[in-house]
Amino acid sequence: MSDDYLVRIGKLIRDARQHRGWTQSQLAEALATSQSAVNRIERGNQNISLEMIARIGEALDSEIVSLGYAGPMHLRVVGGRRLSGSIDVKTSKNACVALLCASLLNKGRTVLRRVARIEEVYRLLEVLNSIGVRTRWINDGTDLEIVPPARLDMDAIDADAARRTRSIIMFLGPLLHRLDQFKLPYAGGCDLGTRTIEPHMIALRRFGLEIAATEGIYHAQVDHTVIPGRPIVLTERGDTVTENALLAAARHDGTTVIRNASSNYMVQDLCFFLEALGVRVDGVGTTTLTVHGVPTIDVDVDYSPSEDPVEAMSLLAAAVVTESELTIRRVPIEFLEIELAVLEEMGVDCGRTSEYAADNGRTRLVDLTVRPSKLEAPIDKIHPMPFPGLNIDNVPFFAAIAASAQGQTLIHDWVYDNRAIYLTDLNRLGGRLQLLDPHRVLVEGPTRWRAAEMMCPPALRPAVVVLLAMMAAEGTSVLRNVYVINRGYEELAERLNSVGAQIETFRDI
Repeated sequence: MSDDYLVRIGKLIRDARQHRGWTQSQLAEALATSQSAVNRIERGNQNISLEMIARIGEALDSEIVSLGYAGPMHLRVVGGRRLSGSIDVKTSKNACVALLCASLLNKGRTVLRRVARIEEVYRLLEVLNSIGVRTRWINDGTDLEIVPPARLDMDAIDADAARRTRSIIMFLGPLLHRLDQFKLPYAGGCDLGTRTIEPHMIALRRFGLEIAATEGIYHAQVDHTVIPGRPIVLTERGDTVTENALLAAARHDGTTVIRNASSNYMVQDLCFFLEALGVRVDGVGTTTLTVHGVPTIDVDVDYSPSEDPVEAMSLLAAAVVTESELTIRRVPIEFLEIELAVLEEMGVDCGRTSEYAADNGRTRLVDLTVRPSKLEAPIDKIHPMPFPGLNIDNVPFFAAIAASAQGQTLIHDWVYDNRAIYLTDLNRLGGRLQLLDPHRVLVEGPTRWRAAEMMCPPALRPAVVVLLAMMAAEGTSVLRNVYVINRGYEELAERLNSVGAQIETFRDI
């Protein structure tokens, strides 16, 4: 075994021991060896057998390494710690991915400020780069510059990257104006059950787009003589469906009315960006959008997406479940008002500052300070609704919050086929959640959280909920394969550590 591997393995062993709260002498006793031998192992100064690595992993109740492929990222969490101080909300993941897709409308240079550096964004950048779009991080990696080619090379598309993000479906709206025919890989992303693209097709057929799906590929054909002659009524008030319709309408030379549109935060940010491109959008924030499209867009544009209300809810939930006093700055209050009303009904003590404008000049922000509170279960069930109702993506966080409250809470996650099932992973950490059916969970509180080692759920928000429960649990927990969290959150562990958490990232060697 090389000296480099010995040092790396030694560091993993040392970190695992420290997170377990053991001294070198305690580990030595468990291994029936000497403290000096443990010291040499941790410094990388002693050869170590696979048998010894396995024994150390068993003693520390953690798989230290898996020799060979440098595999997925894991988190080791020392729970039971109080958070304190303040933390800023990052820009919206869902807005950023929509704006990356929208950049395909523009022949000019697009600069997006403070783009979320997350896996979902990286996958879209890989796809954009593969078809000829030039992108680069500027201003010390804070902002993103996007310059499209004169002609997109769709034959060179990075299919693997495309299949790892469901956001690829929002390429349909911009591409139908640039190409007569093209192919896109099937969309992926979170494992949330079957999600049909038919609502997208109903809207985009009005612009002449027809799709045939074969062998994992969408085959798109565009009839440019077809134009929407009457208002488009969306059969689903979905965010990405509305965004796709907006993207298609933006370069339609005429007026398009979109009814039953989502008015959620990422849709509003997309509307503000389209206005910066010269497309007038009436009715922003309502369910009827009137788009005055332009056939050609060739402008240099600079835009700042707003902050992420779902990340704000994540941080708020972290404070609640760890019984901490924490200030969460730059919260887009318009998109959290229902959640805050429910939390206040449950007894959460939360103060807020006066409102101020986000960098886009349109979104209203506040700073929230959450304080330790005695929680009671809400009288009514927790269920999502399209904006301005309780955000669909915020529902899972109420599972951890309800588990911290006295009494029973019914959570009805009716939108996704199986996301509620993943919430029962909290039972591994001491929760008492009863799955009534694929959409309804009964949560009994309060919970005495306990540490555990487990695999990360394959859905983004339930995965973060498990992480928050681990932060509340006394002892050391391990959450394995956290790629799904990195899809939607930028440096979440490091940022939580900055306010008092103790979370370490590690990989198998």
